Parts: sequence; structure tokens; C-alpha cells
Amino acid sequence: MSRPVPHLFGDAPAALPAPATTIEQLNRECFCLSLDRQALAHALDAELGPPGLSRLVRERCPFMFAARPVFVAAARIRRMAQVVRAVESVVALPAYREQALAAAPAIARLGSAGPRGVFFGYDFHLDQDHLGLIEINTNAGGAMLNAVLARAQQACCEAADSMVPTRASAADFEQRIVGMFRQEWRLAGRLRPLASIAIVDTAPPEQYLYAEFLLFQQLFERHGLRAVIADPSSLEWRDGTLWHGDVAIDLVYNRLTDFYLEQPESAALREAYLHQGVVLTPHPQAHALYADKRQLAVFSDAARLQALGVPEATRQVLLDVVPHTEVVNAADGERLWAARRSLFFKPVAGFGGRAAYRGDKLTRRVWQEILAGGYVAQAIVPPGERLIDEEAAHAMKFDLRAYAYAGDAQWVAARMYQGQTTNFRTPGGGFAPVYSTVDASGRALRRSGGDHASYVFLLDEAGDVHAVPHALYVALARHEAAAPAWAGRNLRLADWYVRLEDGEPDAIVNETYGLVRVDAQGRLASMAAPADAGWPTAKERERMHAMLFEAADCPRGAR
Repeated sequence: MSRPVPHLFGDAPAALPAPATTIEQLNRECFCLSLDRQALAHALDAELGPPGLSRLVRERCPFMFAARPVFVAAARIRRMAQVVRAVESVVALPAYREQALAAAPAIARLGSAGPRGVFFGYDFHLDQDHLGLIEINTNAGGAMLNAVLARAQQACCEAADSMVPTRASAADFEQRIVGMFRQEWRLAGRLRPLASIAIVDTAPPEQYLYAEFLLFQQLFERHGLRAVIADPSSLEWRDGTLWHGDVAIDLVYNRLTDFYLEQPESAALREAYLHQGVVLTPHPQAHALYADKRQLAVFSDAARLQALGVPEATRQVLLDVVPHTEVVNAADGERLWAARRSLFFKPVAGFGGRAAYRGDKLTRRVWQEILAGGYVAQAIVPPGERLIDEEAAHAMKFDLRAYAYAGDAQWVAARMYQGQTTNFRTPGGGFAPVYSTVDASGRALRRSGGDHASYVFLLDEAGDVHAVPHALYVALARHEAAAPAWAGRNLRLADWYVRLEDGEPDAIVNETYGLVRVDAQGRLASMAAPADAGWPTAKERERMHAMLFEAADCPRGAR
């Protein structure tokens, strides 16, 4: 629905808030509800899940879904995808694999080819414009829940419409999920079609994300695959086949946190895996190569990356985004204790924030446990912040999760929370959709598919350049949105029509300049003026050109 949205630029009466980007302002000042709860219930009960699933979610997981989106610049999403590719390229190096697997249990060294592992989760913090890769998970939950969430979004205004994930994009993601599992089956060398999948976790009905297991079961069965949800202890290895009751299991979608299948209840699954009697994804080797947090110490160490033969450009990507991480050794205890307030301590095989500690919260007792071994120390990168209510005393924190497969970032979601680590216990929190608007260059994540696009900049009296999403500029010009922070100001307008190459700006085709007047209500009105009145200075033009063509997702110093 179209209506004025004065919150887009806040209510500051004086100078433009230069330090804040449009994205930061949206996360701070947009309080519109994006979640259509009726559409969510319909998606859970009728489109994707079994009848009654929405009730189960409401009763057991009341804070599963956030009602408001998180805004992220398209360049940051492209940067996350670049980090995924960079990590994948390092993991492919024989020297890295030899080093990582030498420190892992023997089961992780089984096989060097075959299935890649489904649903890796690359978890990022976004502190203003700085992106930090906090950890990588190889059994990341929430992908299907976010596909459901995408089907239940509503734009509050025309300016936001181009940012909202579409039902088509969610449906495409669901198709790629099924294709991903079939690809794992083929990579395992199986020649006949995949027929059955077991979704395996400890006591599945007791898991907080049990609703997602039901969604996966329905998804697989809609695509002709027999799907069961099982505790590992209910599996049986006999006659060269893994069984769940009378169902022969072809592939196990592994949601266990028993990463190396060491627990007694995993015995049948372990035997089936060791004898190549089942395709297991993700598998122990994936955890050793990606999710063991000791690998973050490699990804953040320039000397070690260089010694492994990692190309300079890839090193720059990782060193820019992976916060410094080191394995905790008792010999370094005094130094680490002194620096603890800037560090976060995590168990090397940890998950879900368990036994993880901010350094400034440590007690001496816990510190001694950390020094005993099995921990890494990571430089703190603060999470992003999202205000969800004008009256809220504190902003919600959020992190970003990029779901990835075989080096391809498939979907990005946010998790809003309060507390030390992510959780689903905060009113107003939970999984949140990512609305990807423009970055500083004015680029948008989704375009109409044409070969050209318009990029709009507003130039103020101080010479500052402000990129404006084109959809937002149109809404402002039509008086469907307002910018109170600019009320009463005269601004210069630059509208560049740009040829695209592979969806990215390639060359400026035409430039239009003029003046605009912002009235007392924050609405835009054009002004009659000489044709060159809005012409930028050389410095302003250089800044606009840099915003448009310097890839914000390239490593620092690469250009």
C-alpha cells in the first residue's frame, strides 16, 4: 500500500545527518510491520507445511518470526557472497585440507570427494558498514523457515516494494533446496534416482526448530521423495542398508550436533557412513574443514594464508572480514586475560552460542576452564542494531546468516535478539527478512532485468553526496514519501542513466542535473534554474563516480 513514510529520513530539523547512511536510518527509524500474519499462517498450514503447523509455532515458538525487516545494503550482501567464495577457494587447497584434517578425528578423513554438505551457514555481524564473519556452521537451521517468512511479507510503501523478497524468489529457493539434495546424491556416485531422505536430530519433537523439520518433510514429499523425521537411535544398520522401520534410507539430512558421530545413539548412522551405505550431508569432514573454529584462526592470519598459497586478492577478502582469531593456550593466558574485554571466547566445536563468553563477563572460574583447552579467542565485532519501536529503551541486536552450498550464497536472513548471543526468546525478535536496498552507490539488489538503470544523487550545500534509491526518489517526487530531515533545504539533483553489464554499472550514458526544493513537510519539488545550476564540482563528481563504479565488495587496496 502507498502512503507517506516520513520515518525514512527521521525528524532532525537541522543539518543532514552525514555520518548515518540511508540503511542505518532505515534500521533506526522504520517501524513499519512487514509480516502479514494471515499469509504466514496460510503458508505454514496450506502452502508449505501440514495443517496445524502455525498453531504449533505460535504455542511453542512465539518468538520465531520478527514482525519487522532488517535493511542491508546490496554491497554487503555481495560482500558476503564473496567471502563464501573466498573460504571455499581456501578449503579446496590440498595444503589446507591436509593441515585441517590432521587435527580432526579419523572419521573426518573419510573420502576426499563426493557430497559437499548442505546448508552451510556463514554468520556475520554488521557494525555500521563493517562486516565481520563470526563463524561458519555446517548444519545451519532456519532456511525453510525463512522461505516461509518470505511468502508472508508486505511492503509498507512503494519505496520499500523493490526491497521486499518476492514469493517467486522464495519458490525458486525451495526448488534449489531440493536440487541441492539431489546433487549431493549424484556427487556420492549414486546412479539411480534419489528415493528417500531421513531428517535426523536428537529427539526431533523436542527441538526448538522441529517445525522446520516438518516443513522439510513436506517439501521433499511434494517432490516425490519419501521423507521421515528420526532420532539417530531409531535407525538400524543391517544387510548393507540403513533402515528407519520398514523404510530404506538413501540419504540422511544431518541436523545432529554430534559432529563426528561419537555418541552411542549415533552408532548405526556411523556404521552406515563408514561403509558408504548412506549418503550423509553434511558430514564429519565438512565440519572439520569449515566449522571447527580453529579454522577461523587460519582465515584471519595473513602469514598462514600466504604459506598455504592463497592468492593475494583472496587473502585481502578474508583478512578484511574475518576478525582476528587465535587458539587459546595457557601460555598466553596473562596476555589474553588483559585483553579480554575486546575478545569473545568460543569452544572450538561449539554451536548455538553454548559455553561462549564475552571477555568482559568472564569470572576467574570460567577463565580457568577456558585455559584448560578447546577454546578460541576472537576479536569482538559488534552485532548490528535495529530499533523496532520508537518507545524502545534499547535497540535489538541482529546478525546475518548467509545460507550457502558449494560456494554459492543462496539466501540471506537476519536474526534479531537481545542478550549475549542469538536466541529466540526475545519479544519482537526471531528470524527477520533482509530487505536489500541500495548501497552507497545507489545500486539495488533486484532490478527490472533491463540493460540500463538510473542512479540518483542529492548534493547538499556542504558538498556532501547522498545516494538515493531510485524507487525512493520516485516516491518522494510523487509525494508518497517525505524527508523531514531535509525540510526547507535546496539541494542539487544528479540523475545518471547507466548501462549495465551483468547487472553491474558499466558506463554512464546520460547525465541530468537540476535543483530541487524540499518544502516544510519534507516533500520534493523541482525548481526552475539554469541548465547547469546543479552541476557537481570536480570533487563531488569524483565521489559519485567512486560510489557507482568502485566495487564496495572488492578487497581494500585491490584497486
